Amino acid sequence: MEKLLEYNPVLLALGATIFTWLLTAAGASMVFFFKSINKKVLNSMLGFAAGVMIAASFWSLLKPAIEMAEAQGELPWKPAVIGFLAGGAFLLLIDKILPHLHMGLSIDKAEGIPTTWQRSILLVLAITLHNIPEGLAVGVAFGALANNPDMGILTGAVALAMGIGLQNFPEGAAVSIPLRREGLSRFKSFNYGQLSGIVEPIAGVLGAYLVLTIEPLLPYALSFAAGAMIFVVVEELIPESQRGNETDLSTIGAMLGFATMMLLDVALG
Repeated sequence: MEKLLEYNPVLLALGATIFTWLLTAAGASMVFFFKSINKKVLNSMLGFAAGVMIAASFWSLLKPAIEMAEAQGELPWKPAVIGFLAGGAFLLLIDKILPHLHMGLSIDKAEGIPTTWQRSILLVLAITLHNIPEGLAVGVAFGALANNPDMGILTGAVALAMGIGLQNFPEGAAVSIPLRREGLSRFKSFNYGQLSGIVEPIAGVLGAYLVLTIEPLLPYALSFAAGAMIFVVVEELIPESQRGNETDLSTIGAMLGFATMMLLDVALG
């Protein structure tokens, strides 16, 4: 893995986020084998994704941001608090502007600017919305290598990409299979499902490039990505995973997701 330190961080970010996108596509391909998805299974998968994102927000983003700020002689809490709140505010703004519809809701519950777009498009946009901070987080994590080409930072970034990719697989299925139930063909459902993850390489490259361009931005960028991810978890994943009677399964899924991401980050980092 040490040879990876020789590569441009932006290229590493691109490769890592293409990996997470491919796992989204792999999950979306489940629509070719299943026409419907059990609500209990869906809730467990969404809970798992929430757990991964919560753990990644602290272990892979906020904790390194605090340590970097301290090493730079800055108040440790300052970039963490400012960046975290800015990330949440950014996602809130997009949430108010971008038309989207959460799974299981009728089209009259669509959020964002009013539009006449089809229900299927609005459903995909809802997932695309929370893939932005995931890609950004991976990109920023690899961008940190430009300032400090250290194995610890590299393994932490790899762990983050693995964790995001791991939760992208069930997420892809959670998009494509419900779309199939909406009446779309298997191919269209798969195509929309994998397209929801294409934003991750874009956000990943952008995040890495920004960190390379403005070096002091790194602690703020890491915290920004964490805030955006937590916004998605609280605003979307947890409420959706708790719909229905079997809320214990989504809670267990969240616990397992958190533990998995924590294990990856601590073991590899």
